Amino acid sequence: MKLLKDGKPVTDDWVHLDDADPAPAAGGVIVSLDRWRAERDALLKRGQVGIRLKSNEAPAEIRDDLGHFGVIALEFPVYRDGRAFSYARLLRERFGYKGELRAVGNVLFDQLAFMHRCG
Repeated sequence: MKLLKDGKPVTDDWVHLDDADPAPAAGGVIVSLDRWRAERDALLKRGQVGIRLKSNEAPAEIRDDLGHFGVIALEFPVYRDGRAFSYARLLRERFGYKGELRAVGNVLFDQLAFMHRCG
């Protein structure tokens, strides 16, 4: 699925990196929690960084680093797994995250209204 903002497709300016992918010279990158932990300092030096959380990786694990992330991508491994909805609320309401939240993975169009309610 393409990136949607306010219900409209938009260009994604962020590059999603797998753990073994080399980082591009410039531009925002979204990395896994494992890669963030392993390469934190290098990622911060290169510029814009975002993080991708799997459904078994709680937002509390990145609480102290939230100010570094321009985007947080919350994975939906299957459409029945609603943990990312709860994580979005935690990030917004309890942890005060103001950056962009994204739903990635097995996302259904019918879930968009619920996602807006979560932040």
